[in-house]
Amino acid sequence: MKPKMVKKRPGRYTTLKGLEAQTEPGSRRRVLRNRLGIRRKTDMDQAEFEALLRVQAAYLKRVSPGTRFTAEMICRMHQDWLGEIYEWAGQYRMVELEKGGFKWPPAYRVPQNMEVFGKGLLARHTPCRPGPLPEVCRRIAEVHAELLLIHPFREGNGRLARLLADLMAMQAGLPAPVYSFTGRGAKKQRTRYLECINQGYGGDYGVLTDFFRAAIERRLRDARRT
Repeated sequence: MKPKMVKKRPGRYTTLKGLEAQTEPGSRRRVLRNRLGIRRKTDMDQAEFEALLRVQAAYLKRVSPGTRFTAEMICRMHQDWLGEIYEWAGQYRMVELEKGGFKWPPAYRVPQNMEVFGKGLLARHTPCRPGPLPEVCRRIAEVHAELLLIHPFREGNGRLARLLADLMAMQAGLPAPVYSFTGRGAKKQRTRYLECINQGYGGDYGVLTDFFRAAIERRLRDARRT
């Protein structure tokens, strides 16, 4: 089911209920309760980043051009990434989430939505076969937007979706997209990315397809310069 479409604005998640809403004591409610006892947000950001680098390297070796992604594999990727940090890693969220006035589909629907997603888009679009760049980017965009619409996990949905996009591009014989979320123009680029996703939530994947096409073309241009 599609949630009510609203303009998505920057801001922190609002968790309406659930054990996953607990924060680490002494963190001033800025850090989720975690296995490592981390209380500073900057430390948690670094821990999550380092863990993501490790899981990226592992899956770039593990995933082949013939790998079909499934809902179960996405859960395993999330567990492999955040399992040493959060007890609930790899498990579907039990909390209701909203951000900037946007409410994601309710938690009780996540298992069913992921089952439909796995048997539908993931089955059709993975393995992501080589093809014309616009066609490959369309497949990536559809999977990306629908996974983010389901928002299956308490934390890390965007980063995991981008990892999946990287792996799909690799399957198609393409380099990973350059998202340009750091450095000059990063804020503008992030805003555009969120706007593209918001349109994808409504079933319009055109601008998100263009986003991924431009992001991959940037990587190809960079490679030609070296």
